[in-house]
Amino acid sequence: MTLALEIDQLHKSFGAIEALAGASLQVREGTVHALLGENGAGKTTLMRIAYGMQRPDAGSLRVFGAPAHFRSSADAIARGVGMVHQHFTLVPAMTVAENVALGMRGRYDAATAADRVRRLGERTGLVLDPSARVETLPVGAQQRLEIVKALARDARLLILDEPTAVLAPEEADELMRWVRRFRDEGRAVVLITHKLREALAVADDVTVLRRGRTVRSGAARTLDEPTLVAALLGEDAGAGVTAAANRAATRAAPPRRGAAEHTAPHDFGAETVIASLRTVSVADSRGGVALRDASLDVHAGEIVGIAAVEGSGQHELLRLLAGRLAPTSGHLTLPANIAFIPEDRHRDAMVLDMSLVENVALRGLGARRGRMPWSALRAATAKVIERFDVRGPGAGAAGRALSGGNQQKLVLGRELADRPAMVVAENPTRGLDIRATAAVLEQLRAAADAGSGVVLYSSDLDEVLGLADRMFVVHAGHLLAVVPPTRETVGRAMLGAE
Repeated sequence: MTLALEIDQLHKSFGAIEALAGASLQVREGTVHALLGENGAGKTTLMRIAYGMQRPDAGSLRVFGAPAHFRSSADAIARGVGMVHQHFTLVPAMTVAENVALGMRGRYDAATAADRVRRLGERTGLVLDPSARVETLPVGAQQRLEIVKALARDARLLILDEPTAVLAPEEADELMRWVRRFRDEGRAVVLITHKLREALAVADDVTVLRRGRTVRSGAARTLDEPTLVAALLGEDAGAGVTAAANRAATRAAPPRRGAAEHTAPHDFGAETVIASLRTVSVADSRGGVALRDASLDVHAGEIVGIAAVEGSGQHELLRLLAGRLAPTSGHLTLPANIAFIPEDRHRDAMVLDMSLVENVALRGLGARRGRMPWSALRAATAKVIERFDVRGPGAGAAGRALSGGNQQKLVLGRELADRPAMVVAENPTRGLDIRATAAVLEQLRAAADAGSGVVLYSSDLDEVLGLADRMFVVHAGHLLAVVPPTRETVGRAMLGAE
């Protein structure tokens, strides 16, 4: 067996935090190897070491059979290792060819750079216009460009960090087809993902990390989703948590009135409308139109699912419904009490240096004439922590002391504490591990069952299809109802096919 990557007992600490505690991994040439783990399990740290971005405290690393002591990513690239990060590293104002040429040796020549992009496209099927500016490319094309950048440096081992997180279903399927072709050429791929179904569908081998250690590794054909969930969560998770995580992993929610992919939409009466848009348009930051003539009713007790490729106008729609953005034309009616769970909790939902009590106070729970007694705030925070299982040092700790999943549960608990009429959730599980994802989805479902109207946008289509009573797609600023809402029909609408 020829190994593209062999990692043995790696240790890495950041101050008092032990990120890796003896992690091991073997990636065979000519295979796709899925790397799974909860947030903080050490997946990205392990791969950053393999790519030369960080150095281990102890342990050994071999690449294509030879010992590796990388001092930088340039050393890793020279040994045939490439990495595509979850957050793209492209320069928006530059062309495709210019982005590919960045960091390469020699003087830049536009014709040579463009020819390199065209030849790579012919060889790999990752076709791009060399002269196109990156800022004009859809997200799927930007993902292809990141891969082309790695291949231009002759990568034989490619690390993909959550590569389908922002792609439409057809784009994700196209990427996975390319990954298989790359593997069939004898190359190796490490696929970091939270999507168990995706991992089992494309991977030859799977490794699970938990708390910095390798806890399971084997052939994908010998594993199933419940087995992987058990490995991810460990024996201490408990039956309830494991069951909820299994539902989140498979996106199999308990049946709701009109579960979008399974039954006809529930016939909500006109008297239950709590929010309404009528031919609403919104301008974007550049003076163009982000949302055009959108109409939508949100009813009490339903979950309205929103799907879209990044940059289609979905964020403007959600901010309209949350009362954070005013329309440039049309008519908008909203309830008085709206909960908003934004995509970027650090920027829009929390002040990380403030205590949990102070962060809960941002919602104004129990305020009278703009004043909130500290005793009432502490009590409200304690209820949020208990009801939503927020784990951390305590209510007096700073927000940054919580993990990402617990920060999100705090935001969710704060927003849902006073039973809002409507909940607007913008990618609420983005970046969360399977345990935190399960908790968030269960709470959104419970809010709808309690009578709140829920508007849910998620970049994970299976997630939103599993929860929604009705499905809408935002494409190029247009809001479209999708009937019947299947993975195929919604995916095609996201790309403007129907």
